[in-house]
Amino acid sequence: MPSPPFRATDSPWFWGCLFSVMALVGMALIAPKYAIRQRQIEGRFLGRQNAAIERSRRSAGLEPVDLAETAEDRDVVAPQQIVPLWTLATLAVLAATASGVMLAREIGRARRV
Repeated sequence: MPSPPFRATDSPWFWGCLFSVMALVGMALIAPKYAIRQRQIEGRFLGRQNAAIERSRRSAGLEPVDLAETAEDRDVVAPQQIVPLWTLATLAVLAATASGVMLAREIGRARRV
């Protein structure tokens, strides 16, 4: 009894490749808004970090420092994003590449049979 023909949609590698490519498309679409939002989040993080340092200084009995006077522009403190989007994009590219290679191997194997 002959085996049914190979269908790419039955392969988990096809879906892994498809979702990875869609993740890349999604990241490309949200990149401008992500940069703006991420700068806001990281600015809040840096402010909370400085506030925590000041709280620990005060609890240690050191002289309080006015955070408004010692505030620095966030572009000076962290000129680049702490969590850039390229890290996620790199993972999506690696996943798409690996899934594509494995899908091609699976298709080649099915044609030989």
